[in-house]
Amino acid sequence: MFRKLDTGDEELRFLSRLTQVKGRRTFLTWSGVTIAAVAVGCKADDGLQPSGRSPRGGATEPVDLGTGDFLVLNFAYALEQLEAAFYTQVIASPFSGITDEESSLLDDVRKHELIHREFFKAALGSSAIPALEVDFTDVDFGSRQSVLETARTFEDLGVSAYNGAGKYLENLDYLLVAGKIVSVEARHAAAIRDLLAPKTAAFAGDDVVDEQGLDVVNTPADVFAAADPFITTEIDGSTLPTT
Repeated sequence: MFRKLDTGDEELRFLSRLTQVKGRRTFLTWSGVTIAAVAVGCKADDGLQPSGRSPRGGATEPVDLGTGDFLVLNFAYALEQLEAAFYTQVIASPFSGITDEESSLLDDVRKHELIHREFFKAALGSSAIPALEVDFTDVDFGSRQSVLETARTFEDLGVSAYNGAGKYLENLDYLLVAGKIVSVEARHAAAIRDLLAPKTAAFAGDDVVDEQGLDVVNTPADVFAAADPFITTEIDGSTLPTT
């Protein structure tokens, strides 16, 4: 059964589905919300292409994230570009010994990240930053451990990023959307952690969940500093909140 959720903007619609969870892949397939492809004009096979490789077209100035809500949305858009590019590469060159279950799960995550990326691109319109160049030279895509540890880093970082940046959004529609997306990112993080340490409590380890049962929160500036080594395009992060 499908239930349509409306943020208040008729162009931003989300799909959610209640299903019986049987295994990690089923859990991810319809966990949380996904943005309807028609709402952002992306086709089902859009995910086969990386998020672009032309940073600034020869410009000499760093990419400006903007101000206000645009600053926060562009910050999230940059992170979603990074994640989408990473999982696209993971699926394009699977690590040695990858199982069907792992491949299906990682492809589900890829599709979610591509949807998130396209949502922010559409929501920002002409205020969106350009497609970013990324650098994954430190990732051994042939190694299961290297791929999954990098995925865990990105997913944990993404959850902490939304948790830390949400309070700076003034538009409540965007805040609602961010809350939906972070719930999906948290499911990604739990699933990746379970692949690394199955049948343990690592899916919600005390390194990411505090004593009150709340996820870790990082400031936008700290998140940007952690993600920056993977992004080749020069971005001006000086205006990102540090508290």
